[in-house]
Amino acid sequence: MMLVFAAMNNRIAAWSLSGAKKGTWLIHSTLILPESQIITALDCKSGLLAVGSQPNLSVYTLILENDLPSWSQKWTIHACFPTCVRFAPSLMYIATSSASDNAIRMYSTTSGRQTQVISHPRTITNFAWRQPQAASRDDLILYTVTDDATIRIFLPVLDSPQQLQLHASLDIFSSLPFSAASHHLNQTASTAFWLDREVVENALNETLKKWPDQDNARLRRIKDIKDERWDLFLRVLGDGSVVVSAVANVDRRPPTLLKQFTLQQLPPSTLPGPPSHLFLLPNTDPSMLRLAVSSPLTIFNLSPVAFFDAQNDGLRLSSYLLPRILEEESKIVRLVRTPEGAGVGIVRIMGGEAWRVLNNGTQLVRSGSWCSADHVVVLQRGRIFVTYLVSDGTLTLHSTPPQRLFVPAIDYLFSIPSEDEGDSIVGITTELSIVHLRASYSPSPTLLIRSQSHLPLSHPPKFILPVDPMAWGQRQSWTEHDVLLSVSHTGELDFWVPEDFQTPSWRRTGTVKTGRTRITKASCSSAKKTALRECLINVVKPYAYLCSILVVPGPCGDELTIWNSQESEFATGLDFSTRYSERINDLDWTSTPDNQSILAVGFRHHVELLCQQRMTYFDEGPGWAMCTTIEIGGFIPLPISDSIWLDNGSLLIAAGHQMFLYDSSSLASDEETLFEYAARHNGPLDDYHPQMILQCLLWGKVELVKDIIVNLSKDVAASTRDHSRIQRTSLPVESFFKTDSAIISVSVQRKGYTSLFENPSESRQQESEEGFSRSLVLDLLEALETHPLPHLTPNEQSHLLTLIQTTLEIDEQRRALDSNGLRYLISMRSFYILNHRSSVPSSPQSEGAQLRAESQDLLLNASSLACDGKLGWIDARAVGIPIWLTSVDTLRTQMEVIARNEYMAGDNRDPTACSLYYFALGKVKLVHGLWRQAAWHKEQGLMLKFLSNDFSEPRWRTAALKNAFALLSKRRFEYAAAFFLLGGALKDAVNVCIKQLDDFQLAVALARAVEQSNEGPILLEILDSVVLPIAFKNGNRWLASWAFWLLHRRDMAVRILLTPLQDIANSLNIQVTEIGEPHYDDPSLALLFSQLRSKTLQAAKGTSEISGRSEYNFVLQMARVFCRMGCHVLGLDLVRSWSFDRPSAIDMVNIVVANDQVSPPPSPNLSRRSLFDRAVRRRSSIMIDIPILSQPPTRTASPERPTIGVPPVIKEHQELLQNQGDLYARKVGLGNLIRSAKQDIEVPEFDMNSFF
Repeated sequence: MMLVFAAMNNRIAAWSLSGAKKGTWLIHSTLILPESQIITALDCKSGLLAVGSQPNLSVYTLILENDLPSWSQKWTIHACFPTCVRFAPSLMYIATSSASDNAIRMYSTTSGRQTQVISHPRTITNFAWRQPQAASRDDLILYTVTDDATIRIFLPVLDSPQQLQLHASLDIFSSLPFSAASHHLNQTASTAFWLDREVVENALNETLKKWPDQDNARLRRIKDIKDERWDLFLRVLGDGSVVVSAVANVDRRPPTLLKQFTLQQLPPSTLPGPPSHLFLLPNTDPSMLRLAVSSPLTIFNLSPVAFFDAQNDGLRLSSYLLPRILEEESKIVRLVRTPEGAGVGIVRIMGGEAWRVLNNGTQLVRSGSWCSADHVVVLQRGRIFVTYLVSDGTLTLHSTPPQRLFVPAIDYLFSIPSEDEGDSIVGITTELSIVHLRASYSPSPTLLIRSQSHLPLSHPPKFILPVDPMAWGQRQSWTEHDVLLSVSHTGELDFWVPEDFQTPSWRRTGTVKTGRTRITKASCSSAKKTALRECLINVVKPYAYLCSILVVPGPCGDELTIWNSQESEFATGLDFSTRYSERINDLDWTSTPDNQSILAVGFRHHVELLCQQRMTYFDEGPGWAMCTTIEIGGFIPLPISDSIWLDNGSLLIAAGHQMFLYDSSSLASDEETLFEYAARHNGPLDDYHPQMILQCLLWGKVELVKDIIVNLSKDVAASTRDHSRIQRTSLPVESFFKTDSAIISVSVQRKGYTSLFENPSESRQQESEEGFSRSLVLDLLEALETHPLPHLTPNEQSHLLTLIQTTLEIDEQRRALDSNGLRYLISMRSFYILNHRSSVPSSPQSEGAQLRAESQDLLLNASSLACDGKLGWIDARAVGIPIWLTSVDTLRTQMEVIARNEYMAGDNRDPTACSLYYFALGKVKLVHGLWRQAAWHKEQGLMLKFLSNDFSEPRWRTAALKNAFALLSKRRFEYAAAFFLLGGALKDAVNVCIKQLDDFQLAVALARAVEQSNEGPILLEILDSVVLPIAFKNGNRWLASWAFWLLHRRDMAVRILLTPLQDIANSLNIQVTEIGEPHYDDPSLALLFSQLRSKTLQAAKGTSEISGRSEYNFVLQMARVFCRMGCHVLGLDLVRSWSFDRPSAIDMVNIVVANDQVSPPPSPNLSRRSLFDRAVRRRSSIMIDIPILSQPPTRTASPERPTIGVPPVIKEHQELLQNQGDLYARKVGLGNLIRSAKQDIEVPEFDMNSFF
């Protein structure tokens, strides 16, 4: 175990490396001496601790007491002020030096007895034991250094191996000629050091390994030093020149003669004068060494080959400690930066400095300083700064010459990007007014006030903060960045931009109601605030929003929440919420080149970096996650005062008077930078990513997926052939906008007609060579199983293989499955095969597709095959068979299959496992026969006797019900439900399924099977009183839409997809006690809405009750969800291809309003176009599920010239349309649709002549 010791007065502390936190030092143990014993020297080795204090020398041993390390005193003796203590390598002796005399004293480690005193002619400055060879560990060899820079070597006496005797002395005259040595004696005293033999030898071994076959003078010198095991000594003279001496034959026994000689001499100024300390350390390059000297502290990289050959590049400066600046030793209060992060201001208790950020954020260069300031703004990339003093209200521009201006008392002062060479400065006063200032530099420096205004708020805000401008570097002509964030006392966030800085007016761009009232900190990022039209211009970012973060203190710690500005009826704006037990001190945003936001959360001794995470079907996780932690508590005890992002993703942390700069590459792994990490976890996905392929398949882009798979196959094959990384081939963006029908028609035209008698095998071979085929898919699957794609999790890799195989099946079964059947097959493969099972459907979009699929038998077979033909109830519930299977007869047949599989599932063949399903089908005799085979069951006799009765008689039904209640008391709920069915109590059976088994799907299946109808009273009651409340509680709009559809409330089945759940609950007689989150995080909702909105007249009626604004916001929300999933191009395709049913113009002159009903236009030539006309034209037929009353035909009178002016009734109707907008126009269109449907159902008389 590696321990680091430190002592202060009478206290000693030991630290050890943490096993859990890499690179972190934790307290290992402590030792406290009496207050009178001031510690002067320490040494520790192998669990022994030697402590020298003013009156004593003590030795302690490490023991475990109650599983905690502690130090136990072994012995203590009187010693006069020991200045240095060293254990011998054998741990048999301890050597000490003292400030009171010029002697080395040796003591026995076991007893503390003094064994030898070695006197010196001069004061001893340092000493050390020489590390012996492994074969002679007990050898005692001691080096000492006196204040005249003389090194003495003490070795054991031949006849007394425990006594040391002087054998060699190295002074300046032994290293240099007499004339040169005499010259240096008149200068500053030199210093001498020994070089660690183990560190030197390791570097020499690595050097010889690099050039094993070379033989030259330089390498021979290295080989001699290694083989002869010379001891090396380094002397630094007063002019900075270096002399390297060597001593040979130290390891020989007996030491007949020590040979000393000068190895080389380096010129003056090689080192910065004679250092007081010198250490030779390992380097990151094993063949190199690192030489550290002080003071001043300087680090050199030492190349053994060049150094021992006296080459100039043998010693290269690596780093050095900057000269001490007293002004920079004041504690740092906060950090400020320029808008782009190219300059930073350090605000200290006493003054501060401005620094420029250079070399891609890896270097800081000081550019100026100030004496005192309450607020500071850094301008012109750190070259100029502005200071503000509250005491006199003076704002000073530190230019040449300086400019001063009086402004009101300011609480916040910050700069925002400017479009010209000047700078814009914004100040927020104590009265929450906003002062806009302008700094110009050409032709001469000027500072003036542009405007002063207030935000147009009805109530004074709690505080006003600047929006972080780090994302303004990606500014485009179509972008608009917020400048201010106002926070109200009720937790309402408002975002503001100036109309024009020339005029004092502000415009609100968004509002978010957070519901938080105890906000203590807030920070806002403009990284994603762009104009909405970006979705039509920038493919990478088809939507954008502004991120805000709030900190609310609580009894269990600070709550941190992240909000976006896109609050609507489909999104609350809350992106992420977490709670920290430690107090949050600081928040700061940065932006990546592709507009990803990264948040730095500062605590007392560490900073956590949070990155937004991509939404995915495959791995559940929070919307934001910690990507890395910067811990400074392991090397500095001072708390963090502030942290701030700089240019190129560098992070500057201030603690005490010190600053720590981390560049983007050091904040992530060795393989990628921080920005690359953020892009990989939240940026646009590759074409072949399983999430992209899944969404393309769900939205019917099968041909596109086939092209993606073909490209992936080519890329993988090229990578395997060249043994290189996969070079991704991406499809053009326009490919994602095409429909399958258009792609297929183009493909057919290209193939053309060749021959009526063409060979099928040749056709398949040609298809295989051209593109997607079975052989291509099988080869690709084999390659991906052997070499998985990089940056895919194991779960994503499994999904990718499954989706590629599913695409092949879809292509081969394209003629047998409709689009909804294809969607179900995709979802079933993705979610069911990979064991994503639960009590409710794991993939709600698959149930919506299954319900409307026209090939349910094929889907049922696919579900059964997925279970290896053993479809049990758990499997049937997982795929939602009771929900989407429309045919009652097919459901009953499938329940019999489930019953048989449940019976055959176990080795015991237990009849109780299948009784519920067989009783629902009325097959009591079959169960009776199964009990005859269950001889092992203890209830066989009772059940055979009981089931032999006729349950059509009331007395046996009553007996069955009594048994059911008895089973309930024994908590055998499923068997109790079976006996309720046996007793004819269907309602009690489904209640057991709902309340005790918590399985509403089982209740639905039993009700449909027993009532043999999809409109039975028990089923309808389950839908109304159970399924709908569950859907509202879980926010499951898919489930609610299905329930409304079966309840013949198909208008509500459409409205539930877009209308807030609370509004739906208030408009219906539904007992809803809890409404969950709306869950508008699945783009398949848009797919379902597009299919349902014009499927029936009731659905069209529901669509008419949804405003165009709501549908518009809904589509935008789905596009945002696509982008959060990394499918940006699909979000772009959605907003560009979505067809909004827009109301057409209505001739107001010919409309007659009576009894709140809109009559049809009197003239048949008048246009009837409305939003529903397109729906009718788009569908070949529409289901009529609204009663249409026939009216007697009427004939209008001949038209007359209208009178001048508008009748009052028309004026009233115009006001009505203006007030209700497109919603009223949709209802007008609904009347037209009903009338057109009424006309469509008029059937002419049968005429046989029509067939001839």
